[in-house]
Amino acid sequence: MDYKTLLDTARENNGPYCKACLVCNGRACKNTMPGPGAKGVGDTAIRNYDAWKKIRVNMDTLNANTIPDTTLELFGRTFKYPIFAGPVGAVNLHYGDKLNDVQYNAILVKACADAGIAAFTGDGTNPEVMKAAASAIEKCNGAGIPTVKPWDQETLKEKFALVKASQSFAVAMDIDAAGLPFLQNLNPPAGSKTVEEMAEIIKAAGKPFIVKGIMTVAGALKAKEAGAAAIVVSNHGGRVQDQCPATAEVLPEIVEALKGSDLKILVDGGIRDGVDVFKALAMGADAVIIARPYVTAVYGGAEEGVKFFTEKLGKELQDTMKMCGVSKLSEITEAQIRY
Repeated sequence: MDYKTLLDTARENNGPYCKACLVCNGRACKNTMPGPGAKGVGDTAIRNYDAWKKIRVNMDTLNANTIPDTTLELFGRTFKYPIFAGPVGAVNLHYGDKLNDVQYNAILVKACADAGIAAFTGDGTNPEVMKAAASAIEKCNGAGIPTVKPWDQETLKEKFALVKASQSFAVAMDIDAAGLPFLQNLNPPAGSKTVEEMAEIIKAAGKPFIVKGIMTVAGALKAKEAGAAAIVVSNHGGRVQDQCPATAEVLPEIVEALKGSDLKILVDGGIRDGVDVFKALAMGADAVIIARPYVTAVYGGAEEGVKFFTEKLGKELQDTMKMCGVSKLSEITEAQIRY
């Protein structure tokens, strides 16, 4: 398989919205919802992508000629790369009815586990989605991260029972999903949480808890206060609020505010290649999450597509590390980038 073949096949399998662009930068789909676009004028997804490209990497090849080690340890697990596939829901609505959420998660979870990384799985108003995702994770020895919506307490009890059965090594909540149109005024209810409510949720989950959707220092400190094990600096790909800053723009200040804490920091939004991954790590993130391109990988090549895309990202990261003079992830610092 090559990347052109993967994209060509994805275009054949996609619905009318996603164009499986050579560069997934938010421009072709812009504010197409349903579809992979962003809310309002659609500029947040575009801004996410553009912000990473404004950052340069500093080459330094006067170093030992070694093969860089890209492995990441997180919550007792070792991963081949500091890369995770992001949670995506309603794929049949947004990307085409070739697959539904159950089929999509089954492919993605197994393929990511086989590739040495892990997938965040989506959630939705249909309870079968979380059930199937939990089952897929359990079959892969817990190598996946179920992501629950900010439901009411009773619904969360049911979701966490599935999370426990999945044997996942962590659980996440995309708290910013409170802004998704399809969660408004529906049953079960979902919405924002106070620090106290989030603390209760984290305690009830019983696993390392990842709060996804943090875009400010204040939000990061509140997640820390609530007992989160990690945060994801994320604006939900621009899908929940128009005209947000890019994740790359707010990441440095959040990293600075959390210095000295044990809280892990992940980031998503417009990260499209291994060079972007390197930049995110240099800015202080522990790992990255990539969502839309993994949908293209699944629609374009199923498990083989996911493996191919993951190895592409990993090779790009490894090449960048080598050319910037670092041999392992812990050696990547802000000194290797230029704003």
